Amino acid sequence: MASPSHRYPKHISVAEMGTEERRRVPAIRAPSDPPRRASARLSSRQPGTGGDGEAGAVPSTEPWPTLPGPPGAPASGGECPAGGPSVCKCREPFVPILKESHPLYNKVRTGQVPNCAVPCYQPSFSADERTFATFWIGLWSVLCFISTSTTVATFLIDMERFRYPERPIIFLSACYLCVSLGFLVRLVVGHASVACSREHNHIHYETTGPALCTVVFLLVYFFGMASSIWWVILSLTWFLAAGMKWGNEAIAGYAQYFHLAAWLIPSVKSITALALSSVDGDPVAGICYVGNQNLNSLRGFVLGPLVLYLLVGTLFLLAGFVSLFRIRSVIKQGGTKTDKLEKLMIRIGIFTLLYTVPASIVVACYLPGSVWIMRGAPEEERASDRPAPRLFWGRPPL
Repeated sequence: MASPSHRYPKHISVAEMGTEERRRVPAIRAPSDPPRRASARLSSRQPGTGGDGEAGAVPSTEPWPTLPGPPGAPASGGECPAGGPSVCKCREPFVPILKESHPLYNKVRTGQVPNCAVPCYQPSFSADERTFATFWIGLWSVLCFISTSTTVATFLIDMERFRYPERPIIFLSACYLCVSLGFLVRLVVGHASVACSREHNHIHYETTGPALCTVVFLLVYFFGMASSIWWVILSLTWFLAAGMKWGNEAIAGYAQYFHLAAWLIPSVKSITALALSSVDGDPVAGICYVGNQNLNSLRGFVLGPLVLYLLVGTLFLLAGFVSLFRIRSVIKQGGTKTDKLEKLMIRIGIFTLLYTVPASIVVACYLPGSVWIMRGAPEEERASDRPAPRLFWGRPPL
């Protein structure tokens, strides 16, 4: 593919261009010129045009500024110079931060464009795609709420029915019940009321409020991380029961430590995220979470813990399965039936698949965003006029 600087002949005037070519010409201005809103006007004082030069001439030696990619990624048309004859501009649909009194002035950038904020809604989505995203998130939130509330209600009716090692399933379901409530709040009050700044029409950055944003963040993040820890505890209790031959009472004796770990660790992480003002808006899901616009926050508060919890829980499960297979072999050698043991193994296996597969998909959805933010778009997309859209800008829907 030809580089952007060779798409047009040298020194072709804007008047000689067709309508489509004019639309594709980016705004380039000299640093000394005042900001101008027109996107197709060129500075007449570009180097290489010979003094004043012909107005509207396209310089052939400078990179073409294009719409920026996701936050933290290099600009699509190349690196934006800190100075020099041309700089990249923040253009629609992105929101320019022009006033020094703005709380985000000199604090945010989109791609390599400073003082450029992500709009309230995902700019790569059409109106129909945004409507479908809202419907899809709402559908699964309602289904999650119904299924988990049924599980919790069954436990409340007969608490003695669920003992360790199965009891962590109840607390895991209760956590997902609260996560679904967070998405339902967003569904009721609307995308913009939760994830966006009403004053400036852009997504929330580095915020600890307003109240709706904080409430949704706590419901989704705190209980989401607590559910992952309860998954680890469930795997541990199954390992203790199957591999170490612990009884129900012996495992229940450590219940207070299980609760301490499951609620304290997410509390510390949530408080830390709020204290560091790491909460930001998600232009796709319309919720407040952590790491949507900041790579370090995404890695430290979301991606790292999720990978750790998934690996530890899976290791406990694998160890438990190995122990169960050994027990099954010993029982079969003695001539005793293993029907009950095999049913237990099937139940554990089904639940393992139902949790680990969706959890792995969630982690897989975060990884491309992390790589995109770190490395930028692929070379062929960086050379194009239009940034490739991201399916999930931040947290994917459940």
